[in-house]
Amino acid sequence: MDKKSAVSNAKKRPSVREYFKGVKVETNKVVWPNRKELMSFTSVVIVTCFVFAIIFWVFDSAFLALLKAVLNISM
Repeated sequence: MDKKSAVSNAKKRPSVREYFKGVKVETNKVVWPNRKELMSFTSVVIVTCFVFAIIFWVFDSAFLALLKAVLNISM
């Protein structure tokens, strides 16, 4: 019976209160960016999204032109 109680104790989940205490502890460990860093990171994300959108548009247009030429269709 000793092994069963040890296994059941190991499987117990922490309470909701303990969970949120852990979340708070981990959140306090986060190094939050300052305003300048935040603006810089945001700019990088926006520019990267724009560049990838252009690249996907170019590949999509090229693929469509290739399909039109191979299948001899017009849209």
